[in-house]
Amino acid sequence: MGGMSAPLVSEHVGQFFVDSDRLEYTEFGGGDRWVVLLHGQLMPRRMHDPLARVLAAEGFHVVTLDLLGHGRSDRPEDPKEYSMTAWGEQVIALLDHLGAEAAVVGGTSLGANVSLEVAVIAPERVQGLLLEMPVLDNAVEAGIIAFAPLLFMARFFPPGVRLLAGTARLVPRGMAGFWGGIVLDTLDQRPASMAAVIHGIFFGRVAPSSRLRRRIEAPALVIGHPRDPIHLAADALMVAEEMPNARHLGASSILEWRFRPDRLNQEALGFVTEVWDADAPQAQQA
Repeated sequence: MGGMSAPLVSEHVGQFFVDSDRLEYTEFGGGDRWVVLLHGQLMPRRMHDPLARVLAAEGFHVVTLDLLGHGRSDRPEDPKEYSMTAWGEQVIALLDHLGAEAAVVGGTSLGANVSLEVAVIAPERVQGLLLEMPVLDNAVEAGIIAFAPLLFMARFFPPGVRLLAGTARLVPRGMAGFWGGIVLDTLDQRPASMAAVIHGIFFGRVAPSSRLRRRIEAPALVIGHPRDPIHLAADALMVAEEMPNARHLGASSILEWRFRPDRLNQEALGFVTEVWDADAPQAQQA
């Protein structure tokens, strides 16, 4: 499990509100070179703690956010509260709350799609995009097959969801290891809010259209995996080809960044450094 012992950096938990909804985040490090990392669907922000610490140790101000319906943020039960666009607006509200003019915005799966939304809604706030396994046109059918049973279970057999959540809470996190703890946190769901999240994704747009993606000029690093039926390598390649300043990087599998993270951590660090260093001459002139 290499890469889990990143250098110590300052960490601070904060919260802010979008309308009446409370969102929670963690800040790592400090300074004005901001990076925002977003989690996968139904997962907690804690999944990005290892990468956040690596980046913060190199002088970046990293923020991980629990989007609405996830982790320790509020979990309303109305499907109309959830959409990729609404989550993108929450990221912009986070930047406003922190006083950050711009950030490298990135994430995994759902987090990658939300990052694309941010780049469409407020391109001036996006310094760069760090996208791992976006879910786009080619993966819609597989996504429905994977998540429709969860929606059915949450709607029509909520005791099963509660039983899983209760069982997950009983397992000591110290015994589970880091990624075991992330899995347990992901299982800790509330039936009505979980159903609302999945419903909101199914009946909204999964990501900005190809036409909109082609207009995204921010530099981007797109990381794809082979042999992943939901996060298709073809989708990662496609979005990297669509955006004029993007490049594609292949991971050996979905497990590489989880259990052998050093190579991809260094690629991410190099990309974030390059993006912010490129902006330094412009900032000095201004």
